[in-house]
Amino acid sequence: MAIRDEDVVLIRPAPMSRGERAYLPAIIGGFGVTMRHFFTSFGQGRTSRSMQYPEERKEHRPPERGGMQKSNFRAFHRLNRDEQGRVRCVACMMCPTICPANCIHIVAAESPWDDREKYPAKFEIDELRCIFCGMCEEACPVDAIELTTEYDVVGLSRQEMIFDKEKLLKVYDVTVEKKPM
Repeated sequence: MAIRDEDVVLIRPAPMSRGERAYLPAIIGGFGVTMRHFFTSFGQGRTSRSMQYPEERKEHRPPERGGMQKSNFRAFHRLNRDEQGRVRCVACMMCPTICPANCIHIVAAESPWDDREKYPAKFEIDELRCIFCGMCEEACPVDAIELTTEYDVVGLSRQEMIFDKEKLLKVYDVTVEKKPM
């Protein structure tokens, strides 16, 4: 089917003035924004977002605007314990199913306890592959996995950054007093 000439609408932009054709007002406006950011970035200016890392940590920063600190910051995972000190996970496989990075691997086994059917015999998260989206935390029906505010964990090899069940439970032990985000 061909398009008829009377169905075509030509739109002509308004002609530019001499100043607009020289791009001079846009250049001056952009230079003004650059200079404003330059002069207000000294110290803790209004546009400064820099952080002096070892001395100043992310959780110690004052609220950005309006006094309310609402953060969507997520860092390394932890595997929570229940009241008896056991791993809270019931190996329902919802977190590895929903994970877009495919970084969670669980091997389920029959539970030795009477209050659940399964538990994770093996639970691993590849923290280098993770995109820290928080979908695993949202999908967990028993709140077994959480993202903490710990972000300065280092490893000398790729294998050190694959957190197994014991390492994730150690992160829980260290961060149990801290409120997760």
